[in-house]
Amino acid sequence: MKKQRNSKQRRLILDAVTSRNDHPTADRIYMDVRSKKNTISRGTVYRNLGILSENGEIAAVKLPSADCYDHRTDPHYHVICKSCGRVYDAPVNYNEQYDRQIERDTGFQIDRHSIIFEGLCPECIKR
Repeated sequence: MKKQRNSKQRRLILDAVTSRNDHPTADRIYMDVRSKKNTISRGTVYRNLGILSENGEIAAVKLPSADCYDHRTDPHYHVICKSCGRVYDAPVNYNEQYDRQIERDTGFQIDRHSIIFEGLCPECIKR
């Protein structure tokens, strides 16, 4: 992959992701960045989110409803609320044994895996 220049726009987008503790969608990031730089286009935000996740500076979390972005790049799991759609980091350790077992059983070379737990968050349970 060729080296990408680090533009002011990319820095603004990276800051928008790393300043949040939730898992914002590309649209949410676009709105955050647009509030600071109203000339930035949606395409620029989406393209740079792709570059930042490819470079490992942020993580893309693939969900059935929409991709979200995470400032944490270490291997970890997520929990999603089926009612409100919020995404949280799951409080369990990443299990590398799964990677090794799948390698043994399939012959694949596994880099990492993702697990998404689904349920209802405490706020939605209260409702």
